[in-house]
Amino acid sequence: MALSEQFLEEDLHPIDIVEHLAEHHDWDFDRIGDDQIAMAVEGQWRTYSITLAWSNYDETLRMVCSFEMEPPAERETVLYELLNKMNDQCWAGAFTYWANQKLMVYRYGLVLTGGQTASPDQIDTMINAAVLSAERYYPAIQLVTWGNRTPEDAMQVAIAEAYGRA
Repeated sequence: MALSEQFLEEDLHPIDIVEHLAEHHDWDFDRIGDDQIAMAVEGQWRTYSITLAWSNYDETLRMVCSFEMEPPAERETVLYELLNKMNDQCWAGAFTYWANQKLMVYRYGLVLTGGQTASPDQIDTMINAAVLSAERYYPAIQLVTWGNRTPEDAMQVAIAEAYGRA
């Protein structure tokens, strides 16, 4: 049964759907408010912090998937070069480094203007795509920041798609 089948008769708030998905996958989560939820999703390389927030203003379900990272200051410029290369390969979502918070971040916004609703399958795919992208590029990030490799060399480990489940 598809995830969406259990919600066919209901018109749920997007964050309510995310909460049901978190329960379904047995992810740790905290409902921060009516319009926001935070989860911890275990990956192969680490546990990712995922926050989803609904914005009524622009009718967008915003997702941030992050993990802590403190690259050496002298490697930040090379890290930003790597991020550009990573983002060239990402068609949905993008990576950025929030230096003040010491977080590597993958961001995505699902625009639902005009009263559209997101299906559970869409949201589940969005979350899984974030974790898979983070898993795919995590080794390249480590090679650039701690292995003193060039972005071109580091990207070679990210050429193949990561496989697995979030």
